[in-house]
Amino acid sequence: MKVQPKNADAFAKRPPPATRLVLLYGPDAGLVRERAKTAAQSACPDLSDPFRVTEMKADQVTADPARLSDELSAMALTGGRRVVRVRDADDKLAVTVSALLKAFPGGDTLLVIEAGELDARSKLRKAVEDAGDIAGAIACYVEGEEELAGTIGRMMADHGLQIDPDARDWLAGNLVGDRSMARGEIDKLALYMLGQKRVTLEDARAVIGDSAALDLDEPAQAAAGGDMAEVDRSLRRLYADGTATVAILRAAQRYFQRLHMAVAHVAKGQTPQAAVKALRPPVFFKLEPILTAQIRNWTLPKLHQALDRLQEAEAECKRTHMPDETICSRAFFQLAQLARRPN
Repeated sequence: MKVQPKNADAFAKRPPPATRLVLLYGPDAGLVRERAKTAAQSACPDLSDPFRVTEMKADQVTADPARLSDELSAMALTGGRRVVRVRDADDKLAVTVSALLKAFPGGDTLLVIEAGELDARSKLRKAVEDAGDIAGAIACYVEGEEELAGTIGRMMADHGLQIDPDARDWLAGNLVGDRSMARGEIDKLALYMLGQKRVTLEDARAVIGDSAALDLDEPAQAAAGGDMAEVDRSLRRLYADGTATVAILRAAQRYFQRLHMAVAHVAKGQTPQAAVKALRPPVFFKLEPILTAQIRNWTLPKLHQALDRLQEAEAECKRTHMPDETICSRAFFQLAQLARRPN
């Protein structure tokens, strides 16, 4: 079955009793991992238990499909429900999964499959979506700031904390792009707030401000400043960490949208400093002088070009066979060249 986005977290937390396979896919690799872990823990809370949890790579399954059937049929020596986790899946796994869904092995082992982005033509995705109650396909798309703000509020509530709206919005603006990273930063913030009840903007900045959570903005910040070398370095770091290119491109779109808003304020008579101060969610104080300087290097027409190029790059990642990292890098270098052009 195709799990509706509004039901995705609830489905992952407690798959229906008839469900034996859960497929997680999409551009937000962090959200794929988080929901896959949640789904697996619905069957076995301790994922380090070697008697109840088996992990496999997708290429291992395609090389020996019988091994997957054996694992799904096995019983745990210590009792309890078993979980089989398959990582790095793509459409090469479609034949094996299609055959499996036609004659699922006995027992109650839960199969959790993690994949990257699968478009509507994906055979693996279609096989799971068309299988009925025995299988569920959950799309994991990059959350927008508004959606992430709601998620952050719920995460804080789970820790018994209330969060001020400006703190919540600031966190959403700086953590958007990778749900797993966001959860890690929120857990760290909750630990910092131990013994307190309300999270303020000052608390959020104190904990998150110097963290790797702001890394997604680095390529956009470097491109807006025309720094080719830093664009290259920052993108390489994100690629090495497995960050989805769509997440990087969307973070850049948000960065240039904020720059566009600030430049528009200046065009109406505000000073660059006042324009940056007026942005919501608030800009992290260490970044204020950088953004203020960049305002002077950009015009509204140039920013329109930059935003169009970022949207084109995201579309190219979804419709062409060119490597996503090549498309993404090319777009950022073009932005850096645009930043260097005289106004």
